[in-house]
Amino acid sequence: MLKEEFTVKDVHQYRHDSPLRWILSHCGRYVYLPILIVSASILNNTAFSNIQLYVGKGFDKLLSPNWETGDLFILVLIIVGSALTQLLTGLGRNFGVEVLAQRIERNTREELYRNLLGKSQTFHGKQKIGDIMARTTNDVRLLNQMFSPGLMLIVDSGLSLLVPVVMIAFIHHQLLIVPILFTVVLSFTVWDYNRRLKPVSILQRDQFGIMNAGLTEAINGIEVVKSNVQENYEWRKFRHDASLFRDYFVQQGIIQAKYWPFLVFALAWGGALFHSLVLWKGGIISLGQVVSFMGLVSIFRFATFISLFSFNLVQMGLASAARILKMIVTETELDQNEHGYQKTIAGEVEFRNVSFNFNGKAVLRNINFLIKPGETVALVGQTGAGKTTLTRLINRIFDVNQGQVLVDKVDVRDWSIQSLRSQISTIEQDVFLFSQTISENIAFGQGNASLPDIQQAAAEAQAHGFIENFKQGYDTAVGERGVTLSGGQRQRIAIARAFLTNPRILVLDDSTSAVDSQTEDEIQQAMKKISRERTTFIITHRLSQIRWADRILVLRGGELVDQGNHHQLLERCPDYRRIFAFL
Repeated sequence: MLKEEFTVKDVHQYRHDSPLRWILSHCGRYVYLPILIVSASILNNTAFSNIQLYVGKGFDKLLSPNWETGDLFILVLIIVGSALTQLLTGLGRNFGVEVLAQRIERNTREELYRNLLGKSQTFHGKQKIGDIMARTTNDVRLLNQMFSPGLMLIVDSGLSLLVPVVMIAFIHHQLLIVPILFTVVLSFTVWDYNRRLKPVSILQRDQFGIMNAGLTEAINGIEVVKSNVQENYEWRKFRHDASLFRDYFVQQGIIQAKYWPFLVFALAWGGALFHSLVLWKGGIISLGQVVSFMGLVSIFRFATFISLFSFNLVQMGLASAARILKMIVTETELDQNEHGYQKTIAGEVEFRNVSFNFNGKAVLRNINFLIKPGETVALVGQTGAGKTTLTRLINRIFDVNQGQVLVDKVDVRDWSIQSLRSQISTIEQDVFLFSQTISENIAFGQGNASLPDIQQAAAEAQAHGFIENFKQGYDTAVGERGVTLSGGQRQRIAIARAFLTNPRILVLDDSTSAVDSQTEDEIQQAMKKISRERTTFIITHRLSQIRWADRILVLRGGELVDQGNHHQLLERCPDYRRIFAFL
């Protein structure tokens, strides 16, 4: 079982040991569909081959001196019946393949999205959003195309070789020489084709992810691009990525242009005609059997032609499956700990000899402190001192490398993540709002909240006034990431969201940096009111917020150099005085 921070009960478990077995485990949920597809394809090819067989028999009837109209009528009925059977079985085969392809695409999207939600913040911090989007959209879609039409055509083309060969054996066993040679040589040339195509398909999918990641990054950072006049640089970078993507398509085209099976089929067709005429001249087979034989050999053309692009679809699907599976099986640091400690948090937070490294670099070293329930704690220090990282150890966004972080005297690693995080709320400077209404954004952590509750939380966050000034009030859509709102408005909505969840531990990470002084004073009054009922951590550079904290932790280079109240630290802590001098 993979470690996950978020899991869903009673979901189907798939194999993750290889892309092919992962795909087969998805197919295994619907065993009846592959059976339907193969059965319908066998009947379909049998019916089509039967037409060729009875056309030849019709020739023999016409060449016989005593043929009767009734005999030809029966042959016509058999041919028409075979054609109708081919039509109906073709519909059944196509229906089964399309249903299987759509279900696999749906299930893959669900599995991948659920897996991404369960990954740790460390994992997501290392990923490129554009590449994730490429895998969850384009790569998953290629899995669909791998089945429909890719695998359907491969199954159908394989049977279009097997069934005619069986029928040729019933005509005369000497006619099998050319078909068997053709099948052997075709198999070798198709294997060689796939061998050369596979690495190009993998590079093509990887390059698509790189190109998509660059595009997403440029669009998300379009303000920075424009303000630094870097449009030309971004254009050149994207053009380079797109050119590489195009080059892989050109390489694919070159491989397809050297497709030997077409030549193999042409030689086999000529050889089959020559061999059958020799047998006819020797009196071993009739002319009608020559016609049937050549009709059955002509079916081989379908298998030859279809393999040109059907195997390409399968290779692209396998390459996409490998990319999807690689993301799914990437180990994450934390798990849900579903059966862990669950209780209402009182608010005591203790760090015991805590050290934390990120990417091999020490961020925090030997941190020790004890915070009582209801205390307000200010974290101060220069940029890079480890203030934000320290707070992220409390709700297990990250896990300590050494020591313990305890909430209510219980190691956070022993808590159920859902219980722990549902009682801790963080408001960061870089506020994220969803492309929903204002009321939906405020109620995001409390989905069953009523409108009066939402309005009260907004009022406490000093947001009710500007929300009411909007034409649609709380039903106003804020746009992606809240771009239709000012920075201060976004922060106040985020604060309202935190107030509504009524957290037992509240973390304010420079959360009022984008509001004016008057609004900040009003928000601080609301915070003072609610902070009496919960433990509050404040990361800020504003003296007005630091001074009313019950305790101040001074960090320098990842170490806790001192702690106390404002007056105590002014007297004894040079680092605090140095910080205070710049405030």
